Amino acid sequence: MRLKILVTLLILTFLSTSLSMAGSHYNKDIVDTAVEAGSFNTLVAAVQAADLADTLKGKGPFTVFAPTDEAFAKLPAGTVEDLLKPENKSKLQAILTYHVVAGKYMAKDVVTMKEAKTVNGESFMISMKSDTVMVDNAKVVKTDIECSNGVIHVIDTVIMPK
Repeated sequence: MRLKILVTLLILTFLSTSLSMAGSHYNKDIVDTAVEAGSFNTLVAAVQAADLADTLKGKGPFTVFAPTDEAFAKLPAGTVEDLLKPENKSKLQAILTYHVVAGKYMAKDVVTMKEAKTVNGESFMISMKSDTVMVDNAKVVKTDIECSNGVIHVIDTVIMPK
């Protein structure tokens, strides 16, 4: 009986912690949520270098297809460092804004779309490959991270405008 009570208490504690963590992002904007996650350090540095942090902390709503640090690491050596240079700010802005769609599109919405127009003016393709949603050539690996000003969907590759 004691073991059953202990297991029940552990499960309830885990569930309440998980639920509180899941909802905690809703009070934070996209930038603060990305910083807190710890797996978007390169993206956050790029957003700051491109002077887009204030925009992504703004009212929105925005849907961000956010590449992880591992996604940025897939780029050819020296690419990130080169993009972070002040003289490449407009190119960096074009790449980053290609990852942002105006409006809040949850996963259930994204799977019904064939393409999405980004805030840089270009569109990327959305498709299904097996049971995986693809955004251009990137896999969506986590969805529906709700923020106070939109939603983040995590992707495994940096997508590039045409």
